Amino acid sequence: MTIGGGQQQLVNSANVYVRLAPLGERELSQTDLMIEARKLLAKHPKELRTNVAQVQAISGGGQANSDIQYIVGGPDLQKLTAYSQALLEKMKTIPDVVDADSSLVAGKPELRIEIDRARAADLGVKVGDIAQSLNTLVAGQKVSTFNEGTDQIDVRLRAVGEARASKENLSRLFASSSKVGWVSLDNLVRVEEGTGPSAIDRRNRQRQVTLTANVRPGGSQSGVLARMNGFVREMNLEQGYETGLVGRSKELGRAGYYFMIAIALSFIFMYMVLAAQFESFIHPVTILLTLPLAIPFGIVSLLATGQTVNIFSGLGLLLLFGVVKKNAILQIDHTNELRSRGMERYEAIIQANRDRLRPILMTTLALVAGMLPLTLSSGPGSGTNRSIGVLVVGGQSLCLLLTLLAVPVFYSLFDDLGHSKVWRRVGARAAAPFAWARRRTAAAASSLFGTVSK
Repeated sequence: MTIGGGQQQLVNSANVYVRLAPLGERELSQTDLMIEARKLLAKHPKELRTNVAQVQAISGGGQANSDIQYIVGGPDLQKLTAYSQALLEKMKTIPDVVDADSSLVAGKPELRIEIDRARAADLGVKVGDIAQSLNTLVAGQKVSTFNEGTDQIDVRLRAVGEARASKENLSRLFASSSKVGWVSLDNLVRVEEGTGPSAIDRRNRQRQVTLTANVRPGGSQSGVLARMNGFVREMNLEQGYETGLVGRSKELGRAGYYFMIAIALSFIFMYMVLAAQFESFIHPVTILLTLPLAIPFGIVSLLATGQTVNIFSGLGLLLLFGVVKKNAILQIDHTNELRSRGMERYEAIIQANRDRLRPILMTTLALVAGMLPLTLSSGPGSGTNRSIGVLVVGGQSLCLLLTLLAVPVFYSLFDDLGHSKVWRRVGARAAAPFAWARRRTAAAASSLFGTVSK
Protein backbone atom coordinates (compact mmCIF):
# COMPACT_ATOMS: atom_id res chain seq x y z
CA MET A 1 0.00 0.00 0.00
CA THR A 2 1.17 3.52 -0.84
CA ILE A 3 -0.50 6.55 0.77
CA GLY A 4 0.17 10.09 -0.40
CA GLY A 5 2.17 9.03 -3.44
CA GLY A 6 2.40 10.71 -6.83
CA GLN A 7 3.23 14.30 -7.67
CA GLN A 8 0.49 15.88 -5.57
CA GLN A 9 1.16 13.62 -2.54
CA LEU A 10 -2.48 13.65 -1.45
CA VAL A 11 -2.82 12.04 1.98
CA ASN A 12 -6.41 10.98 1.22
CA SER A 13 -5.31 8.95 -1.81
CA ALA A 14 -3.95 5.41 -1.56
CA ASN A 15 -2.83 2.73 -4.00
CA VAL A 16 -2.99 -0.95 -3.13
CA TYR A 17 -0.88 -3.25 -5.29
CA VAL A 18 -2.02 -6.87 -5.23
CA ARG A 19 0.36 -9.49 -6.55
CA LEU A 20 -1.46 -12.64 -7.59
CA ALA A 21 -0.26 -16.18 -7.11
CA PRO A 22 1.04 -17.98 -10.21
CA LEU A 23 -1.66 -18.95 -12.67
CA GLY A 24 -1.30 -22.65 -11.96
CA GLU A 25 -1.78 -22.17 -8.22
CA ARG A 26 -5.14 -20.39 -8.29
CA GLU A 27 -8.59 -21.25 -9.59
CA LEU A 28 -9.73 -17.71 -10.53
CA SER A 29 -8.35 -15.61 -13.35
CA GLN A 30 -7.19 -12.04 -12.92
CA THR A 31 -10.40 -10.77 -14.49
CA ASP A 32 -12.50 -12.75 -11.99
CA LEU A 33 -10.50 -11.38 -9.08
CA MET A 34 -10.92 -7.82 -10.34
CA ILE A 35 -14.69 -8.36 -10.46
CA GLU A 36 -14.64 -9.65 -6.87
CA ALA A 37 -12.57 -6.62 -5.77
CA ARG A 38 -15.16 -4.26 -7.28
CA LYS A 39 -17.92 -6.07 -5.38
CA LEU A 40 -16.05 -5.62 -2.11
CA LEU A 41 -15.40 -1.94 -2.72
CA ALA A 42 -19.03 -1.34 -3.70
CA LYS A 43 -20.05 -1.99 -0.07
CA HIS A 44 -18.29 1.19 1.07
CA PRO A 45 -19.87 4.68 0.91
CA LYS A 46 -20.06 6.54 -2.38
CA GLU A 47 -17.50 9.06 -1.15
CA LEU A 48 -14.84 6.36 -1.53
CA ARG A 49 -13.76 6.72 -5.17
CA THR A 50 -12.20 3.49 -6.37
CA ASN A 51 -10.51 2.21 -9.50
CA VAL A 52 -9.55 -1.43 -10.07
CA ALA A 53 -7.12 -1.73 -12.98
CA GLN A 54 -4.45 -4.03 -14.30
CA VAL A 55 -0.89 -2.87 -13.72
CA GLN A 56 0.67 -1.93 -17.05
CA ALA A 57 4.24 -2.69 -18.03
CA ILE A 58 4.85 1.01 -18.71
CA SER A 59 2.56 3.49 -17.01
CA GLY A 60 2.52 7.01 -15.68
CA GLY A 61 1.07 8.58 -12.60
CA GLY A 62 -2.55 9.13 -11.65
CA GLN A 63 -5.11 6.95 -13.37
CA ALA A 64 -3.14 6.30 -16.55
CA ASN A 65 -4.03 2.60 -16.36
CA SER A 66 -7.73 3.22 -17.04
CA ASP A 67 -9.20 1.84 -20.26
CA ILE A 68 -11.21 5.01 -21.00
CA GLN A 69 -9.61 8.45 -20.70
CA TYR A 70 -11.86 11.20 -22.02
CA ILE A 71 -11.00 14.87 -21.52
CA VAL A 72 -13.18 17.98 -21.42
CA GLY A 73 -11.34 21.29 -21.81
CA GLY A 74 -12.34 24.95 -21.68
CA PRO A 75 -11.59 28.38 -20.21
CA ASP A 76 -14.12 28.72 -17.36
CA LEU A 77 -13.69 26.35 -14.43
CA GLN A 78 -17.31 26.53 -13.24
CA LYS A 79 -18.76 25.64 -16.64
CA LEU A 80 -16.08 23.01 -17.06
CA THR A 81 -17.10 21.47 -13.75
CA ALA A 82 -20.77 21.43 -14.76
CA TYR A 83 -20.03 19.86 -18.16
CA SER A 84 -17.72 17.21 -16.72
CA GLN A 85 -20.13 16.25 -13.94
CA ALA A 86 -23.02 15.93 -16.41
CA LEU A 87 -20.89 13.84 -18.76
CA LEU A 88 -19.70 11.69 -15.85
CA GLU A 89 -23.28 10.88 -14.86
CA LYS A 90 -24.07 9.92 -18.44
CA MET A 91 -20.94 7.76 -18.57
CA LYS A 92 -22.12 5.79 -15.54
CA THR A 93 -25.29 4.80 -17.44
CA ILE A 94 -23.29 2.86 -20.05
CA PRO A 95 -23.60 -0.87 -19.19
CA ASP A 96 -20.00 -1.74 -20.11
CA VAL A 97 -18.48 0.99 -17.90
CA VAL A 98 -17.07 0.38 -14.41
CA ASP A 99 -14.94 2.52 -12.08
CA ALA A 100 -16.14 5.78 -13.64
CA ASP A 101 -14.38 8.77 -12.07
CA SER A 102 -13.24 12.33 -12.71
CA SER A 103 -9.90 14.03 -12.14
CA LEU A 104 -11.69 17.12 -10.80
CA VAL A 105 -12.21 16.63 -7.06
CA ALA A 106 -14.24 19.60 -5.84
CA GLY A 107 -15.20 20.48 -2.27
CA LYS A 108 -11.73 20.61 -0.75
CA PRO A 109 -11.75 23.08 2.22
CA GLU A 110 -9.63 26.17 1.67
CA LEU A 111 -9.00 29.63 3.10
CA ARG A 112 -9.37 32.55 0.73
CA ILE A 113 -7.49 35.76 1.50
CA GLU A 114 -8.82 39.04 0.11
CA ILE A 115 -6.38 41.95 0.29
CA ASP A 116 -7.46 45.52 1.13
CA ARG A 117 -5.27 47.09 -1.52
CA ALA A 118 -5.94 50.70 -0.48
CA ARG A 119 -4.85 50.10 3.13
CA ALA A 120 -1.88 48.01 2.00
CA ALA A 121 -0.74 50.90 -0.20
CA ASP A 122 -1.10 53.36 2.69
CA LEU A 123 1.02 51.14 4.95
CA GLY A 124 3.65 50.53 2.26
CA VAL A 125 2.95 46.79 1.83
CA LYS A 126 3.07 45.29 -1.62
CA VAL A 127 0.73 42.50 -2.72
CA GLY A 128 3.75 40.41 -3.67
CA ASP A 129 5.15 40.79 -0.15
CA ILE A 130 1.90 39.48 1.34
CA ALA A 131 1.96 36.49 -0.99
CA GLN A 132 5.62 35.83 -0.23
CA SER A 133 5.02 35.96 3.53
CA LEU A 134 2.13 33.50 3.31
CA ASN A 135 4.10 31.21 1.03
CA THR A 136 7.07 31.15 3.41
CA LEU A 137 5.22 30.95 6.72
CA VAL A 138 2.44 28.54 5.65
CA ALA A 139 3.76 26.42 2.78
CA GLY A 140 7.41 26.67 3.76
CA GLN A 141 10.51 27.58 1.81
CA LYS A 142 13.82 25.79 1.40
CA VAL A 143 16.59 27.90 2.94
CA SER A 144 19.51 25.48 3.34
CA THR A 145 20.63 21.86 3.50
CA PHE A 146 22.68 19.80 5.92
CA ASN A 147 24.40 16.47 5.57
CA GLU A 148 23.83 13.54 7.87
CA GLY A 149 26.13 10.74 6.86
CA THR A 150 25.43 10.01 3.21
CA ASP A 151 22.02 11.76 3.26
CA GLN A 152 21.44 15.40 2.32
CA ILE A 153 18.40 16.85 4.07
CA ASP A 154 16.61 20.06 3.12
CA VAL A 155 16.03 22.75 5.73
CA ARG A 156 12.64 24.42 5.29
CA LEU A 157 11.55 27.58 7.07
CA ARG A 158 7.90 28.06 8.03
CA ALA A 159 5.73 29.02 10.99
CA VAL A 160 5.02 26.59 13.83
CA GLY A 161 1.93 24.45 13.58
CA GLU A 162 -0.24 26.54 15.93
CA ALA A 163 0.40 29.72 13.95
CA ARG A 164 -0.97 28.29 10.70
CA ALA A 165 -3.64 25.90 11.97
CA SER A 166 -6.64 28.23 12.06
CA LYS A 167 -8.11 31.29 10.37
CA GLU A 168 -7.50 33.49 13.43
CA ASN A 169 -3.85 32.55 13.76
CA LEU A 170 -3.31 33.03 10.03
CA SER A 171 -4.42 36.66 10.36
CA ARG A 172 -1.73 37.31 13.00
CA LEU A 173 1.14 36.63 10.60
CA PHE A 174 3.29 39.56 9.45
CA ALA A 175 4.34 41.09 6.14
CA SER A 176 7.19 43.50 5.52
CA SER A 177 6.43 47.18 5.00
CA SER A 178 8.53 49.93 3.45
CA LYS A 179 7.13 52.51 5.92
CA VAL A 180 6.61 50.91 9.33
CA GLY A 181 8.76 47.76 9.19
CA TRP A 182 6.31 44.92 9.83
CA VAL A 183 2.50 44.91 9.61
CA SER A 184 0.13 42.27 10.94
CA LEU A 185 -1.99 40.67 8.23
CA ASP A 186 -5.24 41.29 10.14
CA ASN A 187 -4.79 44.98 9.22
CA LEU A 188 -4.43 44.16 5.52
CA VAL A 189 -6.49 41.10 4.58
CA ARG A 190 -9.84 39.40 5.19
CA VAL A 191 -9.76 35.59 5.55
CA GLU A 192 -12.82 33.60 4.42
CA GLU A 193 -13.51 29.90 4.40
CA GLY A 194 -14.54 28.16 1.18
CA THR A 195 -14.15 25.09 -0.96
CA GLY A 196 -12.44 24.48 -4.27
CA PRO A 197 -10.88 21.82 -6.47
CA SER A 198 -7.94 19.87 -5.10
CA ALA A 199 -6.02 20.40 -8.37
CA ILE A 200 -6.56 22.09 -11.73
CA ASP A 201 -5.06 20.25 -14.68
CA ARG A 202 -4.17 21.96 -17.95
CA ARG A 203 -3.55 20.79 -21.49
CA ASN A 204 -2.42 23.14 -24.25
CA ARG A 205 -2.76 26.00 -21.71
CA GLN A 206 -6.47 25.19 -21.30
CA ARG A 207 -8.11 23.92 -18.13
CA GLN A 208 -9.16 20.33 -18.53
CA VAL A 209 -10.98 17.57 -16.68
CA THR A 210 -10.20 13.93 -17.41
CA LEU A 211 -12.99 11.36 -17.12
CA THR A 212 -11.66 7.86 -16.55
CA ALA A 213 -13.31 4.45 -16.50
CA ASN A 214 -12.63 0.78 -17.13
CA VAL A 215 -14.50 -1.55 -19.46
CA ARG A 216 -16.41 -4.49 -18.08
CA PRO A 217 -15.02 -7.91 -19.16
CA GLY A 218 -16.46 -8.72 -22.56
CA GLY A 219 -17.35 -5.09 -23.24
CA SER A 220 -16.24 -2.98 -26.17
CA GLN A 221 -13.93 -0.04 -25.57
CA SER A 222 -14.72 1.44 -28.98
CA GLY A 223 -18.44 1.11 -28.23
CA VAL A 224 -18.04 3.09 -25.00
CA LEU A 225 -16.14 5.84 -26.80
CA ALA A 226 -18.85 6.01 -29.46
CA ARG A 227 -21.49 6.46 -26.73
CA MET A 228 -19.40 9.20 -25.11
CA ASN A 229 -19.16 11.08 -28.41
CA GLY A 230 -22.93 10.79 -28.73
CA PHE A 231 -23.42 12.26 -25.26
CA VAL A 232 -21.18 15.21 -26.15
CA ARG A 233 -23.22 15.94 -29.28
CA GLU A 234 -26.41 15.90 -27.21
CA MET A 235 -24.95 18.32 -24.63
CA ASN A 236 -24.09 20.87 -27.36
CA LEU A 237 -21.10 22.45 -25.59
CA GLU A 238 -20.50 26.17 -25.88
CA GLN A 239 -17.84 27.53 -28.19
CA GLY A 240 -14.40 27.28 -26.65
CA TYR A 241 -15.08 23.95 -24.94
CA GLU A 242 -13.84 20.77 -26.55
CA THR A 243 -13.49 17.08 -25.85
CA GLY A 244 -10.94 14.49 -26.89
CA LEU A 245 -9.12 11.29 -26.07
CA VAL A 246 -5.86 10.81 -24.22
CA GLY A 247 -3.81 7.86 -23.07
CA ARG A 248 -4.91 4.38 -24.06
CA SER A 249 -8.15 5.60 -25.59
CA LYS A 250 -6.25 7.88 -27.97
CA GLU A 251 -3.87 5.09 -28.92
CA LEU A 252 -6.84 2.81 -29.63
CA GLY A 253 -8.28 5.35 -32.05
CA ARG A 254 -4.92 5.80 -33.76
CA ALA A 255 -4.42 2.04 -34.02
CA GLY A 256 -7.86 1.60 -35.58
CA TYR A 257 -7.23 4.41 -38.07
CA TYR A 258 -3.86 3.08 -39.21
CA PHE A 259 -5.19 -0.47 -39.29
CA MET A 260 -7.90 0.56 -41.74
CA ILE A 261 -5.23 2.26 -43.87
CA ALA A 262 -3.20 -0.96 -43.79
CA ILE A 263 -6.21 -3.01 -44.95
CA ALA A 264 -6.96 -0.54 -47.77
CA LEU A 265 -3.35 -0.57 -48.95
CA SER A 266 -3.23 -4.37 -48.80
CA PHE A 267 -6.29 -4.57 -51.07
CA ILE A 268 -4.72 -2.11 -53.52
CA PHE A 269 -1.35 -3.89 -53.65
CA MET A 270 -2.94 -7.33 -53.94
CA TYR A 271 -5.08 -6.16 -56.83
CA MET A 272 -2.09 -4.67 -58.63
CA VAL A 273 0.00 -7.84 -58.24
CA LEU A 274 -2.86 -10.17 -59.21
CA ALA A 275 -3.76 -8.03 -62.24
CA ALA A 276 -0.17 -8.25 -63.44
CA GLN A 277 0.03 -12.00 -62.87
CA PHE A 278 -3.31 -12.92 -64.47
CA GLU A 279 -3.10 -10.13 -67.10
CA SER A 280 -6.74 -9.42 -66.35
CA PHE A 281 -8.77 -6.83 -64.49
CA ILE A 282 -11.61 -9.27 -63.76
CA HIS A 283 -9.93 -12.25 -62.04
CA PRO A 284 -8.34 -10.14 -59.24
CA VAL A 285 -11.81 -8.85 -58.36
CA THR A 286 -13.06 -12.44 -58.19
CA ILE A 287 -10.27 -13.34 -55.78
CA LEU A 288 -10.53 -10.24 -53.59
CA LEU A 289 -14.30 -10.65 -53.17
CA THR A 290 -13.59 -13.59 -50.89
CA LEU A 291 -11.77 -11.35 -48.38
CA PRO A 292 -14.73 -9.23 -47.14
CA LEU A 293 -16.73 -12.44 -46.79
CA ALA A 294 -14.00 -13.85 -44.54
CA ILE A 295 -14.38 -11.04 -41.98
CA PRO A 296 -17.73 -12.27 -40.52
CA PHE A 297 -16.29 -15.77 -40.08
CA GLY A 298 -13.38 -14.39 -38.08
CA ILE A 299 -15.65 -12.22 -35.91
CA VAL A 300 -17.98 -15.17 -35.25
CA SER A 301 -14.98 -17.21 -34.10
CA LEU A 302 -14.01 -14.49 -31.62
CA LEU A 303 -17.54 -14.16 -30.27
CA ALA A 304 -17.98 -17.92 -29.92
CA THR A 305 -14.84 -18.22 -27.78
CA GLY A 306 -15.33 -15.05 -25.74
CA GLN A 307 -12.37 -13.16 -27.25
CA THR A 308 -12.28 -9.45 -28.01
CA VAL A 309 -11.34 -7.49 -31.10
CA ASN A 310 -7.88 -6.04 -30.42
CA ILE A 311 -4.61 -5.41 -32.22
CA PHE A 312 -3.72 -9.12 -32.12
CA SER A 313 -6.99 -10.20 -33.70
CA GLY A 314 -6.42 -7.48 -36.33
CA LEU A 315 -3.09 -9.05 -37.23
CA GLY A 316 -4.81 -12.43 -37.39
CA LEU A 317 -7.34 -10.95 -39.82
CA LEU A 318 -4.53 -9.87 -42.17
CA LEU A 319 -3.08 -13.37 -41.98
CA LEU A 320 -6.53 -14.80 -42.72
CA PHE A 321 -6.75 -12.61 -45.83
CA GLY A 322 -3.52 -14.06 -47.15
CA VAL A 323 -4.59 -17.68 -46.71
CA VAL A 324 -8.09 -17.24 -48.14
CA LYS A 325 -6.69 -15.35 -51.14
CA LYS A 326 -4.17 -18.10 -51.76
CA ASN A 327 -6.90 -20.76 -52.00
CA ALA A 328 -8.84 -18.68 -54.53
CA ILE A 329 -5.67 -18.17 -56.60
CA LEU A 330 -5.12 -21.93 -56.79
CA GLN A 331 -8.62 -22.51 -58.10
CA ILE A 332 -8.79 -19.68 -60.61
CA ASP A 333 -5.30 -20.22 -62.00
CA HIS A 334 -5.96 -23.92 -62.63
CA THR A 335 -9.36 -23.11 -64.13
CA ASN A 336 -7.76 -20.72 -66.61
CA GLU A 337 -5.13 -23.31 -67.47
CA LEU A 338 -7.77 -25.95 -68.22
CA ARG A 339 -9.78 -23.52 -70.35
CA SER A 340 -6.67 -22.61 -72.33
CA ARG A 341 -6.44 -26.28 -73.30
CA GLY A 342 -9.91 -26.11 -74.85
CA MET A 343 -12.08 -27.30 -71.95
CA GLU A 344 -15.49 -25.69 -71.49
CA ARG A 345 -15.94 -23.29 -68.60
CA TYR A 346 -18.27 -25.44 -66.49
CA GLU A 347 -16.14 -28.57 -66.87
CA ALA A 348 -13.00 -26.55 -66.19
CA ILE A 349 -14.45 -25.16 -62.94
CA ILE A 350 -15.49 -28.61 -61.70
CA GLN A 351 -12.18 -30.19 -62.66
CA ALA A 352 -10.16 -27.36 -61.09
CA ASN A 353 -12.02 -27.76 -57.81
CA ARG A 354 -11.30 -31.47 -57.79
CA ASP A 355 -7.63 -31.03 -58.63
CA ARG A 356 -7.04 -28.23 -56.11
CA LEU A 357 -9.05 -29.71 -53.24
CA ARG A 358 -6.08 -31.64 -51.86
CA PRO A 359 -3.55 -28.74 -51.74
CA ILE A 360 -6.22 -26.46 -50.26
CA LEU A 361 -6.98 -29.00 -47.52
CA MET A 362 -3.28 -29.55 -46.90
CA THR A 363 -2.51 -25.85 -46.42
CA THR A 364 -5.62 -25.29 -44.31
CA LEU A 365 -4.88 -28.21 -41.98
CA ALA A 366 -1.23 -27.20 -41.70
CA LEU A 367 -2.16 -23.63 -40.75
CA VAL A 368 -4.80 -24.76 -38.25
CA ALA A 369 -2.37 -27.24 -36.68
CA GLY A 370 0.27 -24.54 -36.38
CA MET A 371 -2.15 -22.20 -34.60
CA LEU A 372 -3.63 -24.77 -32.21
CA PRO A 373 -0.84 -24.43 -29.58
CA LEU A 374 -1.44 -20.68 -29.51
CA THR A 375 -5.19 -21.22 -29.19
CA LEU A 376 -5.11 -23.95 -26.53
CA SER A 377 -2.26 -22.55 -24.42
CA SER A 378 -3.09 -21.76 -20.80
CA GLY A 379 0.17 -20.51 -19.30
CA PRO A 380 1.02 -16.99 -18.14
CA GLY A 381 0.50 -14.44 -20.92
CA SER A 382 -1.47 -16.84 -23.11
CA GLY A 383 -4.63 -14.73 -22.95
CA THR A 384 -2.91 -11.81 -24.66
CA ASN A 385 -2.14 -13.62 -27.92
CA ARG A 386 -4.98 -16.13 -27.94
CA SER A 387 -7.28 -13.96 -30.05
CA ILE A 388 -4.99 -14.16 -33.10
CA GLY A 389 -5.00 -17.97 -32.95
CA VAL A 390 -8.76 -18.19 -32.44
CA LEU A 391 -9.46 -15.87 -35.37
CA VAL A 392 -7.16 -17.73 -37.76
CA VAL A 393 -8.27 -21.23 -36.75
CA GLY A 394 -12.00 -20.50 -36.69
CA GLY A 395 -11.99 -18.13 -39.64
CA GLN A 396 -9.93 -20.40 -41.89
CA SER A 397 -11.99 -23.47 -41.01
CA LEU A 398 -15.22 -21.68 -41.88
CA CYS A 399 -13.72 -20.01 -44.96
CA LEU A 400 -12.84 -23.42 -46.38
CA LEU A 401 -16.46 -23.87 -47.48
CA LEU A 402 -16.48 -20.32 -48.80
CA THR A 403 -13.45 -21.01 -50.97
CA LEU A 404 -14.86 -24.21 -52.45
CA LEU A 405 -18.37 -22.90 -53.08
CA ALA A 406 -18.26 -19.13 -53.55
CA VAL A 407 -15.17 -18.80 -55.76
CA PRO A 408 -16.59 -20.87 -58.66
CA VAL A 409 -19.80 -18.81 -58.53
CA PHE A 410 -17.89 -15.52 -58.56
CA TYR A 411 -15.69 -16.79 -61.36
CA SER A 412 -18.60 -17.64 -63.63
CA LEU A 413 -20.44 -14.37 -62.92
CA PHE A 414 -17.45 -12.15 -63.58
CA ASP A 415 -16.45 -14.19 -66.60
CA ASP A 416 -19.85 -13.37 -68.11
CA LEU A 417 -19.24 -9.73 -67.25
CA GLY A 418 -15.84 -9.83 -68.90
CA HIS A 419 -17.38 -10.94 -72.18
CA SER A 420 -19.99 -8.17 -72.21
CA LYS A 421 -19.68 -5.32 -74.71
CA VAL A 422 -19.46 -2.62 -72.05
CA TRP A 423 -16.56 -4.27 -70.25
CA ARG A 424 -14.71 -4.89 -73.52
CA ARG A 425 -14.71 -1.19 -74.26
CA VAL A 426 -13.62 -0.24 -70.73
CA GLY A 427 -11.03 -2.99 -70.63
CA ALA A 428 -9.56 -2.05 -74.00
CA ARG A 429 -9.02 1.56 -72.94
CA ALA A 430 -7.60 0.60 -69.55
CA ALA A 431 -5.34 -2.10 -70.98
CA ALA A 432 -3.68 0.16 -73.57
CA PRO A 433 -1.09 1.66 -71.17
CA PHE A 434 -0.32 -1.80 -69.76
CA ALA A 435 0.10 -3.24 -73.25
CA TRP A 436 2.54 -0.46 -74.13
CA ALA A 437 4.47 -1.10 -70.89
CA ARG A 438 4.60 -4.86 -71.58
CA ARG A 439 5.95 -4.25 -75.11
CA ARG A 440 8.66 -1.92 -73.84
CA THR A 441 9.58 -4.34 -71.04
CA ALA A 442 9.72 -7.28 -73.47
CA ALA A 443 11.90 -5.30 -75.89
CA ALA A 444 14.28 -4.28 -73.10
CA ALA A 445 14.50 -7.84 -71.77
CA SER A 446 15.11 -9.23 -75.27
CA SER A 447 17.89 -6.73 -75.87
CA LEU A 448 19.48 -7.43 -72.47
CA PHE A 449 19.40 -11.21 -72.67
CA GLY A 450 20.38 -11.13 -76.29
CA THR A 451 23.48 -9.10 -75.42
CA VAL A 452 24.35 -11.43 -72.56
CA SER A 453 24.01 -14.53 -74.76
CA LYS A 454 26.32 -13.04 -77.36
